[in-house]
Amino acid sequence: MCVHFQFGRPRGLILASTVSFLSIVFADWYSGRSMYYPLYFSPGFYPQTLRGGGPILLPCNVQGCSKPRVVCLPPAPSFFYHDPSFYYQMANPRFMYSNHEIARRNHAIGIEEVRDLVLHLIADGPTPNWLRVENGNLIQRVVVLMVPGLTNDLLAIPPIPTSATTNPNLPLSIPLPNPLLSVGTSAAAIPFIATTFSHACPTRAPGDQNRMHSVLSSFFSCPVSAEERKRRMKVKSEKSKSDPTQYLLTIEQMMENDYPIPSYMADVFQKPDGWVETPEQPPPANPSVRRPIYAIDCEMCLTEDGKELTRVCLIDFYSGHVVFDQLVKPSKPIVDYLTRFSGITEQHLAPITTTLADVQARLLALLSPLPSNPFSTSGSSASASSPTPILMGHSLESDLKALKLCHPYCIDTALMYHHPRGRPLKPGLAWLTKKWCGREIQARGEGGHDPEEDARACLDLLRRKLEEGPGFGEYKTDLESIFERMGRARGGSRRSVVVDFGDPGRMHGSKATTSVGCKSDEEVVEGVLGAVGSHQFVFGRLMGLADSLGWVTQKANQDPTSLTVLPSPATPEQITASLESLNSHLTRIHASLPSRTAFIVFSGHSDPRKMTALNSRKQQFENGLRSGKKPEQLVEEGLKWSAADGRDLEGEVELARRGLAFLGIKS
Repeated sequence: MCVHFQFGRPRGLILASTVSFLSIVFADWYSGRSMYYPLYFSPGFYPQTLRGGGPILLPCNVQGCSKPRVVCLPPAPSFFYHDPSFYYQMANPRFMYSNHEIARRNHAIGIEEVRDLVLHLIADGPTPNWLRVENGNLIQRVVVLMVPGLTNDLLAIPPIPTSATTNPNLPLSIPLPNPLLSVGTSAAAIPFIATTFSHACPTRAPGDQNRMHSVLSSFFSCPVSAEERKRRMKVKSEKSKSDPTQYLLTIEQMMENDYPIPSYMADVFQKPDGWVETPEQPPPANPSVRRPIYAIDCEMCLTEDGKELTRVCLIDFYSGHVVFDQLVKPSKPIVDYLTRFSGITEQHLAPITTTLADVQARLLALLSPLPSNPFSTSGSSASASSPTPILMGHSLESDLKALKLCHPYCIDTALMYHHPRGRPLKPGLAWLTKKWCGREIQARGEGGHDPEEDARACLDLLRRKLEEGPGFGEYKTDLESIFERMGRARGGSRRSVVVDFGDPGRMHGSKATTSVGCKSDEEVVEGVLGAVGSHQFVFGRLMGLADSLGWVTQKANQDPTSLTVLPSPATPEQITASLESLNSHLTRIHASLPSRTAFIVFSGHSDPRKMTALNSRKQQFENGLRSGKKPEQLVEEGLKWSAADGRDLEGEVELARRGLAFLGIKS
């Protein structure tokens, strides 16, 4: 018999050291059509096709032999496998990088592309062009771990090349760990990574020239397809256009846009002294009772301690009446009234004794409606069962910070309408009012802004939105949660779980099947272990390494971490302990995974501290200019910002956006 057999191991999975396979092509006896069959065997097993024994016509693959030969295979013994499931069990999925496609890119693989890979594996998403997924239909589930702090130096990987002759986006080979070195040393910090993954794929976090955007928001949000957008617009058009609650900000939007968030919604904002929050109230017994809506706008002046509130104005949406308009005396001496912005002069504030605490008390009375509420002009707020009102404004987070107030229900015209160039850019209130309402505001020149005028502009923009529909004033593609996308997968919705610090059920995991809140990496590991058997998608975040490296910075809009205060610099011993702990956590999770589980670990970004420090200095300098100070004055005060500083910031942002991803499939 002249047949050329090719031997090898099953691709993507090692079942046992004795198992091999061969490929054989034979022609159908009647049609003459050539067909490909894989044959699997181990010592003591006979090569067997799906057809069993009998005569087959084998083409000769040996050079110089052109005639096919009839070969008789004896009938299969009773221990041969004829069930197709045997071959299903032997076939296995695997990942293969497409270096040719990656090399053609200007940037590394984006976090959104890691997200799209997940959707491709379990939710019918499009096929990625940078990665070949072989036998992807056999993948049963996907487990994703975000581990900030994983860097090239910890894994003994050469730095991402910067030479013009070397492509920085190609996957980097991970050297095997030295068995003579202990875990935590520089060349063998996390041996699990080196023994489980062959390559580290460079990634790039979302952002622009001056800042890095949220990695979690990019991963958990995906563009809505044109077909789905059309379906949603139809559903919304069938609903009452007059329902403004459809424009309430989600908890994710509030976090992304630096809103001060009430403690009962998410444990991500530590209220400093002097801050208050609207009390939590149960949902109204009658869902048809509408929430009062108040448009708000604040003006500020510059004091010795920075900007402070000097005026606040609230207008009822339904009646159009001004329900609260009050000048406020700052707690510190005023150094600049900012009249060209605020419209407030020294004469305006001279007789005022009302303090911020007084304003907070009156606002809380308004936002916690009682039968005796003296401020409400909305008929629906005259009942003890009235729901918590909605506050709306333009970039409302700035007004809430001026008031030192956390509120749960917010509408923001800067987010409800789109900037012509798309997000994360926000349109200005004067531009929106001119564009969509056909009138000009903020045209008083040196006379400053009128808070009542700005608040009414917000009301008018909401009315236009309610009249025209949800697509009015939008330019770019909408986003949706990846869990919504998984819910529309062919073959049924995919069960998903988010295991993370804080309360993910109120944040990025709000639309997952299950969410598990944690306070430590150990709790995250236990949460992942408990969920992996019953969910097709599992996400967990391990923050211990980033905490020990001091990467955590405390900002109101930052993703929640295990720390509520800035950490002290860790000692080498503490960092080594964190590395050992992380190696143990990854090993435990991987060992618990069922076979044919896609396992993805990614860092998200690099050290953000230099970028954060430069951005803070830049913001202080710009705030000083906006307050009316000249650059020379700011330099004398120790605040300066030059073109060289701007270039340094751009460089640090680019470095901070770099990350690593590790892709594998559990055998």
